[in-house]
Formats: sequence, C-alpha cells, structure tokens
Amino acid sequence: MGNVQYLSVEGLKKLQDELQELKTVKRKELTERIEAAKALGDLSENSEYHEAMAALNLIELRIFEVEQTLKNYQLIEETGGRQERVGLGSTVTVKINNREREYMIVGSNEADPIQGKISNESPIGSALMNAGVGDQVEVKLPAGTAVYAVVAIK
Repeated sequence: MGNVQYLSVEGLKKLQDELQELKTVKRKELTERIEAAKALGDLSENSEYHEAMAALNLIELRIFEVEQTLKNYQLIEETGGRQERVGLGSTVTVKINNREREYMIVGSNEADPIQGKISNESPIGSALMNAGVGDQVEVKLPAGTAVYAVVAIK
C-alpha cells in the first residue's frame, strides 16, 4: 500500500484511536474467547473456536490496514477562511438544479457522503478540485452528466 492517504487532523486521531482499541481491547477479547473455546476440547467441531479465529483474523487484517495507512498518510492542512481554489480540506458550496449543497473535500479514508464529506477521488470531488468561485464543472455520473456551479469556497 504505497499510495499516500490524505487525512484531516480529526481523521488521523480517529484512526489512531481505532488502532489502539483494536490492539488493546478487541484483540484481547478475541484471544480470551479462543482460549475459552480451546478449553472445551475437540477443535475440529468447535464452532465457537472457529468463529473466534475468523473474527481475530478480521481484526488482524484491519490492524494491518490501519498501520499501513498511518505509515503512508499526508495531513490535510486546515486553511480556514475563504480560498481561491477548491483543494483537499476545502468546504465548497455548489449549486445544482437550483439547489445548494455543501461538501467538504477529504481523502478517501474519511469520505462519508451522508455527512457531506466527499473524496477527492470521487467523480464530484475530482471534478471540483482546483475549481474557483463562479466556475461550472461537469460531473459524469451513472445517471448522466451534471453541471455543478461553485458558489463559495472556505
């Protein structure tokens, strides 16, 4: 995983907290479940043991993913105030079909469209990158092409 992952200060803290939780709490809980299941005897037909092992494997995979992200991240600089161009960390107000929407441009790890956080790699996010107030950008969507007008950037 050599690609740079863009993270906000909030996103970085969230990942660091998740890693701590996975390593100190979740891993320990599953290890204890495995030990308890082993005490029941025959492992070949012990569903509790197999379920706990599968869950532990998922936890270990997530730990690996988070550690790789934390090795290859770049912090998104908080700019504050008005900006000339849309970039990572920007909050941009756009107008589409006579409705205004506000999006925050974040890295793919933090994307949460329901919360208005879109990835710089998404169709809308990538189209908005480097746009200025007053610019109109075309976005290719599954349902066709939409035109977004940039109203404000902060």
